[in-house]
Amino acid sequence: MEAADKKHVRAKQWSPEGTEELKQRLRAYEAQQLSSLVQKTPNPDSAGLEEEKKPSKKASVLVLLFQGPQNELRVLLTERSKGLSSHGGEVALPGGKQDESDADEVAAALREAKEEVGLDPTNVEVLTTFEPFLSKHLLLVTPVIGSPIDPESFKRTPNSGEVETIFDAPLEMFLEEEGHRHKDIEMVNFPFRLHYFDYTDGTRQYNIWGLTASILIRIASTVFNREPAFEEFHPTLPSYREILVEMLKRNLFVL
Repeated sequence: MEAADKKHVRAKQWSPEGTEELKQRLRAYEAQQLSSLVQKTPNPDSAGLEEEKKPSKKASVLVLLFQGPQNELRVLLTERSKGLSSHGGEVALPGGKQDESDADEVAAALREAKEEVGLDPTNVEVLTTFEPFLSKHLLLVTPVIGSPIDPESFKRTPNSGEVETIFDAPLEMFLEEEGHRHKDIEMVNFPFRLHYFDYTDGTRQYNIWGLTASILIRIASTVFNREPAFEEFHPTLPSYREILVEMLKRNLFVL
């Protein structure tokens, strides 16, 4: 379906019953292992391919979903401190690199969320994890989807060394044309579509883009069971998974 034919869909209101149904659907979601996808495809002749840097680290982000004041589904976001040497001033999901002490991707996401925004890990109901995304620095980033058990007890406390602001946005906006634009680039010799979303929260304006935008588009599409009102991927690579599979086949990074 062409982008021009896709229609704007009004923000969905979530009843308690609907929210529980959504949680059950997310709990049932099973991320497909990238290694199994690669096993199903033949390895091409890698002669002549340029050797690329392989990631030595993995990371996780927490996608915290909750009901807003009008029963709309919202997601927690941060604006990183402008003085940071990496991604300073950018909008991000709470999260970061996995430490050796982290048991898994979930533990890493919860630890980082506590450090960055003051969220008690025991106050998070973890619903599922999604397939990893690859950052421009070839870092594998796993989204961990969760919901606050007691939203009222969560007092947003930004870590002044890492976080400038904590805010939230409607999840469904990441499926809409309004406020959206894109730019096609190359990432390690693959065509890639970068997405940008403009969002105003009171008097503050935010630009949500890059990896954070890509993750939220995929999660919103799964949650609302529909594709975005714009073309998500570059025409030559119709899915993010295909990009990762191609990179794995060419040994551009390791799991």
